[in-house]
Formats: sequence, C-alpha cells, structure tokens
Amino acid sequence: MYHEIHTYTELQQQIHDDLRIQHPEWVESNGESPKCDSYEALLAKLLAASTRTASNRPIAATHRALEQVVN
Repeated sequence: MYHEIHTYTELQQQIHDDLRIQHPEWVESNGESPKCDSYEALLAKLLAASTRTASNRPIAATHRALEQVVN
C-alpha cells in the first residue's frame, strides 16, 4: 500500500511500521524491538547528516551506509 509522506514525523512512523512488518522476527514478545530501534536511530542520524547540505553527495553516502548496514 502506498502512502504519501508529507512530514519527517510521518516518514519516521512509516519506517517504524515497515521495519516491524518486514522483520517480525526482530520483535520480541513484549513488542519491543532493539534491532528495529537501532536501524531507526541510524537512519535518523544519516538523514540529519544528509540535510545539512544542499549537495546530492551526502544522499549517495547515506545510501552506501544503509547498504552496508543491511548487507
């Protein structure tokens, strides 16, 4: 299902939900997910770094960093 994202908060919520849907094995019986929380924190850090400049270069760096984490 496609949901258009309008705000950073909506993006965070979408990432939060999608990680838990895509990786239910990461969610503990009490609903906590340290692994998902870690990915969310890393992505937020990378996004913050990429918005500090108008250059496209940080976006590529963000993409590479995310690929390294996932792989």
